[in-house]
Amino acid sequence: MHALSHLDPTAPLDDLEPLRDVIGSARVVAIGENAHFITEFARLRHRVLRFLVERCGFTVLAYESGFSEGFALDRWVRGELPEDELPELAEQCIPSGLARPREVREMLGWVRAQAATATSPVRFAGVDVPSAGGSLLPSLQPLGDYLAGVDPAAGQLLAPALEIAAGTAGTTQAQAAPRYLQLDPARQDALTALLSRLADRFDALAPTYVDGGGRAEYDVARWRLEGARAADHQLRAIAGAYAGTALPAAATSRERYMAATVRWWLDRLGPGARIALMAHNAHIQRTPVVYGGEVQVLPMGLHLDLALGGDYVAVGLTSGGGRTAGLHPDAGAGPYGFRVEDAALEPPRPGSVEAAFRDAGVGFGLAAFGARSGGAAGPDRIRMDTDYLATPVSEAFDAVVHVPESTVASDLGF
Repeated sequence: MHALSHLDPTAPLDDLEPLRDVIGSARVVAIGENAHFITEFARLRHRVLRFLVERCGFTVLAYESGFSEGFALDRWVRGELPEDELPELAEQCIPSGLARPREVREMLGWVRAQAATATSPVRFAGVDVPSAGGSLLPSLQPLGDYLAGVDPAAGQLLAPALEIAAGTAGTTQAQAAPRYLQLDPARQDALTALLSRLADRFDALAPTYVDGGGRAEYDVARWRLEGARAADHQLRAIAGAYAGTALPAAATSRERYMAATVRWWLDRLGPGARIALMAHNAHIQRTPVVYGGEVQVLPMGLHLDLALGGDYVAVGLTSGGGRTAGLHPDAGAGPYGFRVEDAALEPPRPGSVEAAFRDAGVGFGLAAFGARSGGAAGPDRIRMDTDYLATPVSEAFDAVVHVPESTVASDLGF
């Protein structure tokens, strides 16, 4: 284990040098967090991003935000939109209030400042389904103008898909899933069928689409549509979980799309692109997410590990004590359909990675597990929100960064 010195994003970076051996030549380094809305994790991610950009040559900040929505935030980062638009823009582009803590917006401000002066400016990229599964509209609505230019007849498929999707749309899947459950099953199936027919038409007529609008525009539009399809499957899975009818690991559609989107960006940004990817620990781990003794999802990190091998590195973030944000679905609560509980953390449980840090006498530090530990004995759980997730930690992550205490951001406003 390596002791760390600073949480201040502007502090010197020398204490993070042990990360260099963990990262190696990887093209994608994921930086997690065991819960959203935590001040220390947001500040630490900012520091790690600085390290990756300034000392390791990383060129892209990819975030747990919609692929389609992310283009507007990338324009802001590149200085194409007014600086004072960030609060509203971040709220639109990063779902579930995840940009509400000021530390996240400060990190985005640093990226904009860096992009204004650097010879290799950092880009912003969204990788998630639209609205994290809360609405298909951010992916479907931009297709109207695109199809009007290359295939107006396809509007006969898009228009009814938009009409059905609008009936379930919310700011998060916590709002959208109950609305989806109230939708007539025939309309649920009609939406899935319309999206499938649109995808088939995009693929079948790709040569004429590319001739009419260009390859780059086609690629973006096609991937927006794929995001809508993944969100449709995700919404069906979450609604099924609410109703008790979901198949095991049904929510993996979202994870598969997120991983495929990271690869989409790698393919288009060139061989020199290196991506710092920020998402929840449960998204970036390379082991299945098992909760309550059942496999819930095969996460993005597992798919990226299979596709990229050593070009993918996962760094989890966790805390030994303090407080955390417990999220409780409540369709009538605030703007996002969930309540945030500012909850006290229990002492680390035996066998957890947090207990390993405590027993080693390291409060703020980094544990590096090296290349694939091959199932060696070690911590078998890590905090997730107010509970623990059972997983062989050294297999799930290449490294874990531990802070002694965490606190819930004070400026959430909901």
